[in-house]
Amino acid sequence: MSDPLDTAVSRRLKSVKNIIIVLSGKGGVGKSSSAVQLALSLLNTSPNTRVGLLDLDLTGPSIPRMVGLDTPEASVHQSSAGWVPVYVDQERRLGCMSIGFLLKDRGDSVVWRGPKKDGMIRQFLSEVRWGDLDYLVVDTPPGTSDEHISLMTHLHPLFTPTSENPTTPSSILITTPQTTALNDTIKSLSFTRKLSLPVLGLVENMAGYACSCCGEISDTFGRGGGEDMARQNGLEFLGRVPIDTVLIRLLDA
Repeated sequence: MSDPLDTAVSRRLKSVKNIIIVLSGKGGVGKSSSAVQLALSLLNTSPNTRVGLLDLDLTGPSIPRMVGLDTPEASVHQSSAGWVPVYVDQERRLGCMSIGFLLKDRGDSVVWRGPKKDGMIRQFLSEVRWGDLDYLVVDTPPGTSDEHISLMTHLHPLFTPTSENPTTPSSILITTPQTTALNDTIKSLSFTRKLSLPVLGLVENMAGYACSCCGEISDTFGRGGGEDMARQNGLEFLGRVPIDTVLIRLLDA
């Protein structure tokens, strides 16, 4: 009988030191932009750090645009060792993978049922030639649906780390301060606890807007909801991120 930890996914990801899954229960809370900022921040922790950014939002991939790779030239190539990620930098320290790179037309819609989504996610996890990575940041779609279940199913062997495969996935929750977003984020927290997925902490995104004219901060979506949720649920509160118009322009450009 084969070792239950020895799967195509576990073999491919054994050279990844840390896997961080970015979750949000609600759409529009800045999850993808937070995943990009996290990947870039980790990349800058040292000159030798290598990071992978995996976009699992199959129906609304936004990572290619946010990292400046939303062009026909940015496409995935097949090698004898698997798919080659699309690299953001010339040093090939930040690699990305997204279904956006596989579409002939960036405006094409992806209309798939669960089994096909599962197959695509399995391919992303088992066939991408990431190489040695310090961090793999996984951007997921909103909610707790097919993509999340597939991801956790394929990563399940990694939840029992061994000396040969010490990688253990963890997660970060993204929310905005208002009650509607918090209620959905609680569902994502419940998802992590049901599947014993460690949570590194919670980020309160869109926490205030600083007027570019006078500098006055307006709590457009309220304030403190994320910190209260973290405290009530025993989570590490990672901080507030305000609305930054410069960042918005950079992500769109």
